[in-house]
Amino acid sequence: MSINLQELRGYSVRPDLHALAESVRPAAQGDAAAQAAVCGAMLWASFAAPGAIPQVFDLISRSQLGLHLDPAAILVDSAPLPEEFWQQFEETLIGPEEGYDATSITVAVASLGAVLHEGYAALSESAALAHPGADDAVDKSVPPMISLAALADFPDGSLARQLLSMWVDNGFDPEVLDRDAIGLAGLSPALRYLNTRILQMHDTWHLVAGYKTTSLHEMAISAFQLAQFGHNYSAMFLTAVCTMSHLKQPMGFPLLLQNLSEAWVHGCDAPDFMAIEWEQDWHLSIEDVRAKYGIAPFAGAFPADLLEQLSQAS
Repeated sequence: MSINLQELRGYSVRPDLHALAESVRPAAQGDAAAQAAVCGAMLWASFAAPGAIPQVFDLISRSQLGLHLDPAAILVDSAPLPEEFWQQFEETLIGPEEGYDATSITVAVASLGAVLHEGYAALSESAALAHPGADDAVDKSVPPMISLAALADFPDGSLARQLLSMWVDNGFDPEVLDRDAIGLAGLSPALRYLNTRILQMHDTWHLVAGYKTTSLHEMAISAFQLAQFGHNYSAMFLTAVCTMSHLKQPMGFPLLLQNLSEAWVHGCDAPDFMAIEWEQDWHLSIEDVRAKYGIAPFAGAFPADLLEQLSQAS
């Protein structure tokens, strides 16, 4: 299978936000050029200008939901997109013959970081430091691994026991990916802490923020995390998924755009998750944790298992 990225490459530049806002609703109605404009803006921000991620994704999400906004010009620095990136991005969009699973798509998207311009890393560290949700990440020590045995010591019904059950019942890895195998130790200080903490707390946030472990809700929690921390991997993942839909299954693009937008606004409205010492609340129930911090569970427009239902039906 081949994919023609030529039109998309033309849109993958610093966007005019007023024009981008006007493209969102036609994109949700199936207009191919409008979808390319939306994907191109996401792609430029995610892979070339991480400091622009909050502006670009906020504008797309609020435009999709019909919320008022007054876009200003994007003033952040950007890096060029190398030819090697485009080659690997195309391979990522095509994917393996048997299709992606949760782990393989995570690894494929994460590997795109190795083919970005050499200036991207500094831009990404600067963006992480500037994001209010990062909670002074540069000054924090990398947290140790969570002990499954320690979680088992907490009472039934507690957040700790719910998390342990989630891992054991589903055979999940406690940190999604091995922090050493993916080279987190080699990242700059803020990104090292943020990426480690996000991997470590991802499933805790699933439970507390009300996201299921279905395909649609994994995309949604990525948008939630993106709004919370400006997490550049989440931006890359969402960009890749939306671009795959635009190029391969455009009829599904409106669903993904709505799902992303709802979760983005949910992340904007929630308290700063990075500032919460979750280990101090292991003993509380999920309902008590939500009440303590004023966290509303995600209430998307679609059933959490909609994509699974559609897959079975087809």
